[in-house]
Amino acid sequence: MTLNIAAVDAVVIGLYFAIVLLIGLYFARQKDSTDYFLAGRNMGWLAIGASLFATNISSEHFIGLAGSGASSGLAVGHFEWLAAFIVLFLGWVFVPFYLKSGVFTMPEFLERRYNRSSRMYLTTVSIVAYILTKISVTLFAGGLLLNKILGWDMITSAIVLVIITGLYTIVGGLKAVIYTDLMQMFVLIGGAVTLTLLGLNEVGGFSELRAQLPPDFFNMFKSMRHPEFPWTGIIFGAPILGIWYWCTDQFIVQRVLSAKNINHARTSTIFAGFLKILPVFILVLPGMIALVLYPGIRGDEAYPMMVTGGLLPVGVKGLVIAGLLAALMSSLGSCFNSSSTLFTMDFYKNFKPDAGEKELVLVGRLATTVLVVFGILWVPFIRSISSQLFVYLQSVQGYISPPIAAVFLLGIFWKRANGKGAIYALATGGILGALRLVMEIMVKRFDWDFGILQWVATMNFLHFAFMLFIISLAVQTGVSLMSEVPLRSKIAGLTFATANDLKSDYITMIEKSSPLWNKINIILSVILVITVLTLWGVFF
Repeated sequence: MTLNIAAVDAVVIGLYFAIVLLIGLYFARQKDSTDYFLAGRNMGWLAIGASLFATNISSEHFIGLAGSGASSGLAVGHFEWLAAFIVLFLGWVFVPFYLKSGVFTMPEFLERRYNRSSRMYLTTVSIVAYILTKISVTLFAGGLLLNKILGWDMITSAIVLVIITGLYTIVGGLKAVIYTDLMQMFVLIGGAVTLTLLGLNEVGGFSELRAQLPPDFFNMFKSMRHPEFPWTGIIFGAPILGIWYWCTDQFIVQRVLSAKNINHARTSTIFAGFLKILPVFILVLPGMIALVLYPGIRGDEAYPMMVTGGLLPVGVKGLVIAGLLAALMSSLGSCFNSSSTLFTMDFYKNFKPDAGEKELVLVGRLATTVLVVFGILWVPFIRSISSQLFVYLQSVQGYISPPIAAVFLLGIFWKRANGKGAIYALATGGILGALRLVMEIMVKRFDWDFGILQWVATMNFLHFAFMLFIISLAVQTGVSLMSEVPLRSKIAGLTFATANDLKSDYITMIEKSSPLWNKINIILSVILVITVLTLWGVFF
């Protein structure tokens, strides 16, 4: 393999790898399952907020956001700024129920609220989705980036990422993941900001960038008929994907479950919300800058070209590459840890409830090891992933998320929702989502014609997500009303109507809420909302 970087840059990258491994190995001794899977429920807001951001930002963000920026401008940034609102929803609406119930996983919460069938459905869907989408997409995009930037072949790139990330995740558990994420957040942001500022300077500043690109590149709200970002899809469909991802997906929520108390949990989500403002400027904008500096560039080449195009001085290039590695490894590590938690707590402990703490930690480490092996076995197939399939993988969440979001929302807001309604909604939504994915593939790859159903196969995926969400809500509501009323004791503390019914060992995490801290959180939340609304107004 060829190393397309200077010795100084190689030293910077080597130091980055060394620090990450040292942090991970430092947390090798875990006392019990709570320590290993939830970092002892003793994490502070800064570390959790940084981990939320670093976990979210991965290789597909560098390729996808910059690529969309080079193709159509700022509109893709809607997903980032909407996330600022959704993480507030996580902190103010969902977190109190999650912390009070003392659950380890999101499927466990569904079982508490509904039934075991709902838990098994969500666990199975989540683990399969992590392996087939999150791990594979991260390895594919990461391999592509490192191939173009460092000259490594994609197989070597993926194996290095999988082994190093898997090592500290297996050994250190969630605490290692969160603290490495904290360090990686600074590296990620530092590298991306540096590249953006140097790029802006090269094109002559922001005003010159606006002058050299089409005016609609700076308009975020597009026509209803826009193929990718119609304003109707952004307003009605994107929040559904956001609620699933930020509020109900183990991949993200596990970090918040590790908080010391409700104050730290909420502040972490607010901090993450402010951080989510940045990607529009440090990931989307570089793609637009690349289009000016390298006319005719293809979307997926925008960010790698910014790194390799001679823009970065020696040493700084190493910092930017370390930032890319930080994004790749933080998401991959979080995926490994979340998947092992789901397998251990939702499958293994369910079938062997008398398993001891050491046994659960061992199973968690073994589960992570298996996932690492799956990741390595997937490497030879990375080259077979086409850019078209990469697009499909991004839209998959639009097909699996609506029924899950519907079940969680109704579960908290409507005490009449029951387990039978939940499983019918999940099954119906899952089948319809899978049918849409198959139909889309048939139309785009083989030019099939589904007749009167053609509109279903070709409609924007955000519009479809909203339609599927409404159908899922209707199914759950109808089935719940036609079946038994849930026992109040069964749903105690799990809905707004029964919020004060539950007295658990974890209630102190809510009761110890500081009134002053709570007021500060409210003020910061309002500032965040105003900031995002102002930015939308500027780039309307």
